[in-house]
Amino acid sequence: MKILVLNCGSSSIKYKLFEMESKKVMAQGGVEKIGLPDSFLQVKLPNGEKVIIEKSMPEHTIGIQLILDTLVDAKLGCIKDLKEINAVGHRVVHGGEKFNKSVLITPEVKKEIIQCAELAPLHNPANLKGIEAIEKTLPGVPQVAVFDTAFHQTMPDYAYMYALPYELYDKYAIRRYGFHGTSHRYVSARVCEFLGVKAEGKKIITAHIGNGGSCTAVLNGKSVDTSMGLTPIEGLMMGTRVGDLDLGAATFIMDKEKLSTAEFNNLVNKKSGLAGVSGVSSDMRDVTAACKAGNQRAILAREMFIYRVKKYIGAYAAAMNGVDIIVFTGGIGENDATVRNDIAEGLTYLGAELDKKVNDGIHGEEAVISTKDSKVTLCVIPTDEELMIASDTQALV
Repeated sequence: MKILVLNCGSSSIKYKLFEMESKKVMAQGGVEKIGLPDSFLQVKLPNGEKVIIEKSMPEHTIGIQLILDTLVDAKLGCIKDLKEINAVGHRVVHGGEKFNKSVLITPEVKKEIIQCAELAPLHNPANLKGIEAIEKTLPGVPQVAVFDTAFHQTMPDYAYMYALPYELYDKYAIRRYGFHGTSHRYVSARVCEFLGVKAEGKKIITAHIGNGGSCTAVLNGKSVDTSMGLTPIEGLMMGTRVGDLDLGAATFIMDKEKLSTAEFNNLVNKKSGLAGVSGVSSDMRDVTAACKAGNQRAILAREMFIYRVKKYIGAYAAAMNGVDIIVFTGGIGENDATVRNDIAEGLTYLGAELDKKVNDGIHGEEAVISTKDSKVTLCVIPTDEELMIASDTQALV
């Protein structure tokens, strides 16, 4: 079975084509700058080479058609006919309280995705565009929606509710939903496979840290708390997102700077985090380089970033009355040994001991990075959200 996985953003489309019997990635790449004059498709070939195809793509349907054309291209493609694609799996960011698992896409499911768009205005409309584009270009091919929020629907009410007047929950479903759920689900299950243990009885904390970031407490294989909230802004400090912020500070800034809600949303989503504090970059690699050069704001930003991850890990150890396994994943978690080291230095009270020599040599591969005597197993598990989406799609189709 061949399954195409699509992750449609507001101006981008990431894709992977899987051969599910072997879990092999047959093709992958992405469209960037949809709606802009310099839009392009980047194709990653099996040998690692990247090919750029420039083309005007005013909307998603044209981008997806270009991806499909490339899949059957004589030079760049890997299949002879689009009929070889058996199903398409889509990442959908927000499923609200309606969806606690992946589902086959029907007209009713599309309506629910539209209703959830108010909670994820930057993501759900783009996800829906991808679904509708496939309906036009591959009519009749089954499609599956895999929701970022679904994994976190097992949180207890005392963990997901905000201490607001209850009628606001009744009227608008304002609560913590959490995101990165497909990643947290994958790595929390995969680490148990990797270690040869069962998820039942295990207390796991997964730290997905990259340009976006979140921590999740996973008890007996189920999410019981997570750091992102109603939107992906809450929680950890991120590349450009503010993370946790006093609401009094929010109204104060809006009054003083005369910001509309849209302008404030832009401030906390796109101008804050590592970029906003450091003044250097949203990329931890650039911030770390600036730290080495003595940039004090970069040093502050990095310390804030690490502090918040440690704080959430500590909170979730308390929430579960202990922790057995801590998993690092995401772009920073998988590849930045110094960040992992600095986080682990603040976890010795839990009995976590990092093997610094092993940790320093790990960049993007599965590994145990704690010592043999460590009471908590520290691991690096690269996330694979696309494989998770493909697997869900295969199971439903």
